[in-house]
Amino acid sequence: MDPAPTDLSNLQRRGLLVVLSSPSGAGKTTISRLLLKADPGIAMSVSATTRPKRPGETHGRDYHFVDDGEFQRMVEADEFAEYATVFNHRYGTPAAPVRAAVEAGHDILFDIDWQGTQQLHSAMGDDLVRIFILPPSMTELEQRLRARGTDSDAVIEERMHRAEGEISHWAEYDYVLINDEMERCLAQVRSIVAAERLKRSRQLGLVDFVRRLASPA
Repeated sequence: MDPAPTDLSNLQRRGLLVVLSSPSGAGKTTISRLLLKADPGIAMSVSATTRPKRPGETHGRDYHFVDDGEFQRMVEADEFAEYATVFNHRYGTPAAPVRAAVEAGHDILFDIDWQGTQQLHSAMGDDLVRIFILPPSMTELEQRLRARGTDSDAVIEERMHRAEGEISHWAEYDYVLINDEMERCLAQVRSIVAAERLKRSRQLGLVDFVRRLASPA
């Protein structure tokens, strides 16, 4: 007689690190927010930053707000999995909590640029899944930036110039999506996450499961 079935939802799994990158205005921040809302099994990485805290932000929840001196100390102590300077402010991902999350089977989402992604891939290897989001056109990208109503013409011009350089790194990513419709792009991201969670290399509990399956008591 076969033993009672195993609860497959409780099989041990290695955590997943998901990077979303895109030029400013292509939609990664909105898709990140929607993904976090739709999938309680994934949490946002909390970066350290030297930029000032904005209204409504909380230290330790939105960012770890530090001064330039503390950030440099963390760099020299090799405490970051990745760090970069973006629009004159420094951002970095503390390595220790990320590694602990992976070992505990927790999934973490990163909203970082290509520079940070390169460093994170070097530090975390196959635990990282890299997704790059493209706009449907550069004209549409500029329209989205202007529709925000928060940036001057000079800032928009700078962002558009920066976008050209960011897009040139698309081939460094595992998946490349075109965000011509937000809900469809979100569904594609969720499909990628679901498939990556099921990869054999991440299903640590499969070893014991198969042993029990092959040698029933």
